[in-house]
Amino acid sequence: MTRPKAVLIGPPGSGKTTVGTALAERLGVPLRDTDADTEAAAGKPIGEIFIDDGEERFRELERAAVAAALAEHEGVVALGGGAVLAAETQELLAGHTVVYLKVGLSEAIKRVGLASARPLLVLNPRSQMRKLLEERLPIYERLGTLHVDTDGREPADVAEEIVKALEAA
Repeated sequence: MTRPKAVLIGPPGSGKTTVGTALAERLGVPLRDTDADTEAAAGKPIGEIFIDDGEERFRELERAAVAAALAEHEGVVALGGGAVLAAETQELLAGHTVVYLKVGLSEAIKRVGLASARPLLVLNPRSQMRKLLEERLPIYERLGTLHVDTDGREPADVAEEIVKALEAA
């Protein structure tokens, strides 16, 4: 059965794509980013999907992208920050090595930037990010089989910690 070596989850700014790239490189496997898959399926950036088609359509495309990645990809999979909100996705993650990349509010905001093109952070980015973290934190913590703190750390160091944990498992 095909399964990813690791599935990365976490809020915006936690480093899923950046750490995922470093981790995939370190493991000698490809990275699959479900946000990129979602954009490819829609033929437009996530921000435009939200504006043109609405969040519900985006989440539908995202669920399909995650299901395909978990079923087909043998490398590292990086999920969009909100992908874990879907009950179907939570069920699909059972039995996978799910790495929760933890990040604090101020660090996440520093990484994402306040002039972000992220659709869910448009109006008041700091307040929206805080709300988003509070809402999703329990889900990330429950789904993560490995929790890795990313605050103030280089992506390569975070990737190295994950590799060591995978080798020990």
